[in-house]
Amino acid sequence: MSGAEAKPGFLRSVDERTRMAGANKFEVLLFSLGKEEESGQEETFGINVFKVREVMVLPPLVKAPRRPGAVAGMVSLRGEMIPVIDLPGYCGFRRTRQPGVLIVTEYNQRVQGFIAESVETIVRLEWDAVHRPPDILEGQYGGLVNAVAEFGTDRVAMILDVEKVLADMAGVYDEEKLADDLPKVPEGTTVLFADDSAVARQQVERVLSAMGARSVVCSSGRELLERLAGLKEEAARKGRRLADCVPVVLTDIEMPEADGYVVTRSIKEDPACEGMVVLLHSSLSSEANRAIGEQVGADGYVAKFDAKALAEAVVEAVARRRGEQGRPRADQEARAAGARQG
Repeated sequence: MSGAEAKPGFLRSVDERTRMAGANKFEVLLFSLGKEEESGQEETFGINVFKVREVMVLPPLVKAPRRPGAVAGMVSLRGEMIPVIDLPGYCGFRRTRQPGVLIVTEYNQRVQGFIAESVETIVRLEWDAVHRPPDILEGQYGGLVNAVAEFGTDRVAMILDVEKVLADMAGVYDEEKLADDLPKVPEGTTVLFADDSAVARQQVERVLSAMGARSVVCSSGRELLERLAGLKEEAARKGRRLADCVPVVLTDIEMPEADGYVVTRSIKEDPACEGMVVLLHSSLSSEANRAIGEQVGADGYVAKFDAKALAEAVVEAVARRRGEQGRPRADQEARAAGARQG
């Protein structure tokens, strides 16, 4: 697919993509960044279509002074100036064709463009066909690959950790202010969370630590469910409810092997997990994603890269759980008082 052909109409309808997301399926836009500087090879990369607004032939860029290293410039898109990030340069690739294409994306209600050499096609995948990258790939391309997707016959695409690029560009949290500015949770509070982005995991851990919470960290939806099974056994041995031991689960939506919607549904359908509060933590910012979360039983949605909003959502979730713990005792006392009056 050429840049000229990749117009907004190539995207499937939001309704169809919403149904796929709820069924652990998604669509990936495949593209090339050119040839790797060292090997001269051309690799296939991918990005979730749900984050793509449109694709166009790369227009002339406005060169802003003192721009971050990965930012090539800006473009005016229907009256809105958006930053344009040079993905080939960031990943150490050399573009062999000009002018290339611009992939316009939206993360956390922020719009930015990514330069690519060419766009290939869109493929539909299940999340269980997406895996964590081998260790040898973890450090390649600046640590930018956070998943590998299998498709077609013996083909793979490397899924980019775009959040890492955005974090590198702008910085995310002011470390010096975290401990002072964030609300605290009761001592001993444990939060189980999963995110396939190493950058996002580090950010969440810093926020939870500043709040006084203990983190149980996972890098995929499947790993979270496996850890949850172990925690259930541990709680049973202690004769405690799982929700009393781990009151809050925080999960990304896009993850290899099992997405956040599948994780949420699995927890909400498991009687042993009754009372656990599940929060979706994602850079997918459309109302459609929130709606899917509600359908599978999520208790809340928090946009990424907002430390205060994340902390407040966790504090509220813990307070909600503690309130539910106290409610049965209050109900018993009310019934007993009513019996005495009768």
